[in-house]
Amino acid sequence: MTRERAEVGDLVQDEQGRRAIVTDIKQGSTWVLRPPSGGMTAQWETEDPGSLQVLETRASRLDREQEVK
Repeated sequence: MTRERAEVGDLVQDEQGRRAIVTDIKQGSTWVLRPPSGGMTAQWETEDPGSLQVLETRASRLDREQEVK
C-alpha cells in the first residue's frame, strides 16, 4: 500500500526503517510520529513527508482491528 503522503493515523516506515504511527501534521509541514505500540513519550518529527512509506492506512488498520474483535 503506498500513497503520495502519509496522513494522521497511518502506519508508516521512515527513512531509518522505524515503523511509526503519524499522530499529527503541524501546519502541513511537520509530521509527528510515534512507535506503533507503547507510550507517546518516544515521539519524533520529520519535515520530509516524502521519506515516509505508508505501510497501512488508518482506515485499513481500523477495519482489520474490528475484524479481530
